Amino acid sequence: MDNKTLSFDQAMQRLQQVVNQLDSADLSLQESLKLFEEGLKLSSQCNLQLKEFEEKIDSITDEYKMKEESQDENPN
Repeated sequence: MDNKTLSFDQAMQRLQQVVNQLDSADLSLQESLKLFEEGLKLSSQCNLQLKEFEEKIDSITDEYKMKEESQDENPN
């Protein structure tokens, strides 16, 4: 599965697997570099998704606040 199609949770699980593999002493330098690169890509993907989630939460919160303010100004 391509890392770009992973959900946030899947990417975090894979990142944990990569970290665990890198912690093992049984890897060649080439394997370590490949895993390190994958880990950086996964980390970047997770950070991007977190920023998107944060923006979505901010948008929802702002929308909710606007509705509340509108109701406060126009009580029925």
